[in-house]
Amino acid sequence: MKLMDFKVLTFDCYGTLIDWETGMVEGLRPLTERVGRPLSRNEILEAHARHESSQQKWTPAMPYRDLLAIVYKRLAEEWGVSVTTEDCETYGSSVQLWPAFPDSAGALQYLKKHYKLVILSNVDNRSFAHSNRKLEVEFDAVYTAEDIGSYKPSDRNFDYMVEKLAGLGFQKSDILHTAESLFHDHGPANRHGLASCWIYRRYNQDGFGATMHPGDMPKYNFRFNSMADLVKAHQEELRG
Repeated sequence: MKLMDFKVLTFDCYGTLIDWETGMVEGLRPLTERVGRPLSRNEILEAHARHESSQQKWTPAMPYRDLLAIVYKRLAEEWGVSVTTEDCETYGSSVQLWPAFPDSAGALQYLKKHYKLVILSNVDNRSFAHSNRKLEVEFDAVYTAEDIGSYKPSDRNFDYMVEKLAGLGFQKSDILHTAESLFHDHGPANRHGLASCWIYRRYNQDGFGATMHPGDMPKYNFRFNSMADLVKAHQEELRG
């Protein structure tokens, strides 16, 4: 199997193209600085992952910016800190401040010359619009949790993406799903018979950070530690 075998790259955004973990840690600083004990970066991210995943299960149609506000409230309760509704809403809107990984924009601009580029993201459309500006590329399709009414790893999100791409003339065999999260993306990609590419952004860190443990480790067809490494591999294939 080669990267050149595919026509469409479908991307998770947050954790793969946007550095959501740095964005979360910075956005949570007004809360974590008031906690009565030191919290490690991974402790913050793992607590966030627990509450985010739970809330997505209970309110699958809630826009991500509103869901994040509830996550902030649940974290404050867990850590024994009092917060206001305004504090929670401020964190909910913080996605617009989350930075892109330094290699994302350039890699996407290169890949755009060779593939259709598609987003499948657990986000709302307003928040993604801010992130898209940081990524500096026009995607050929954008499928968000707000569009679909559920959050990955729900099979509904992948069913929706596969159906919409079929309408654009692409079969499953044309698609390479490209993502960091084994929990949100590679597990359901396996269930749907999609080839996948793991962008292992956390290769030099312990644990799973802001994503839940995937349970049984999903399979993947390619693994790179960055988007830049994906581009390099594609260039090497072209040189043949």
